[in-house]
Amino acid sequence: MLRRLLTPRWLGALLLACLYAVAAYHLGHWQYGRHLAKVERNERISAHYNAAPVPAQSVLSASPLPIGQEWTKVSARGSYGAERLVVRGRTLDGDVGYDVLAPFTLDTGSVVLIDRGWIPLGEKGAADVPAYAPPPAGDVTLTGWVRPGEKSRDKATTPGQIASISLADASKALGLPLLGGYVQLERDGVTGTTTAPPAPAPLGRPDRSLGAHQAYAYQWWMTVPLGFILIFFGLRREGDATASTPRPPKVKKTRIWDEEDE
Repeated sequence: MLRRLLTPRWLGALLLACLYAVAAYHLGHWQYGRHLAKVERNERISAHYNAAPVPAQSVLSASPLPIGQEWTKVSARGSYGAERLVVRGRTLDGDVGYDVLAPFTLDTGSVVLIDRGWIPLGEKGAADVPAYAPPPAGDVTLTGWVRPGEKSRDKATTPGQIASISLADASKALGLPLLGGYVQLERDGVTGTTTAPPAPAPLGRPDRSLGAHQAYAYQWWMTVPLGFILIFFGLRREGDATASTPRPPKVKKTRIWDEEDE
């Protein structure tokens, strides 16, 4: 079997089996890493979501929000700015619409971005933003959960709209410096109430599903030796076929003196 393995055809198969094993090993670790990330996310949600709110200034700063602080419940006192901004392509309960963003100036003078909730698409498509209730005027106390900013999608959008909750994009669109995380609103006196035009709908509780990443990881790891197993049985089958093939009869050599004897 070893002699057959050292032929060019089987050495090529062995190389492919090695490459597949390495790829399956790393793909399994990638899927398992995604599973662990969701487990850690759920732990953060459990630790922070229903806790008593803490002052927003104790969590948010000019630096990006540490991931360990995500979903910390905060309270903030200040006032909304006049600027308006929406995020395109956001879903709620399977429907596509916009998230409504607004700058909120804290008592300290810092500005934090507030995600006030969701509104549906307008009748004329994505560029048609329907009317929605403005935030409350004057002095406001709100509560919500801090979230890290999202990656910029680097897409050209309509004025007053951005493609993701990228704090850099939002800061540029609003013309204001923003703190290093935004707040997903729970309540501010308007959101969640019935008004005309309607207030943005609350975004609801965060997703806690783990998905199938752990199962996918185990599936990839279980297939690591698959290529080697196939090579083993292929070599064994080829050897059995060779052994069962009848050999042609040996041709008897006629010697010169045998011919003379005849």
